[in-house]
Amino acid sequence: MAKLNVELVKSLNGRLDKHIATANSLGLRRIGDSTVQPDNDQTRGKIAQIGYLLKVTEVK
Repeated sequence: MAKLNVELVKSLNGRLDKHIATANSLGLRRIGDSTVQPDNDQTRGKIAQIGYLLKVTEVK
């Protein structure tokens, strides 16, 4: 199964509570945090919601 490396590149300060919760559910708490997530519909939905805060790359 494909994996995605998700990195938080912008601050969560002043963002909507829903967006902060989404970042936390991905394991992202502060700028520079990164996690490897499975490439599935749930992860893609979270990335779509807060994509303006993230840098996403595919892990091979």
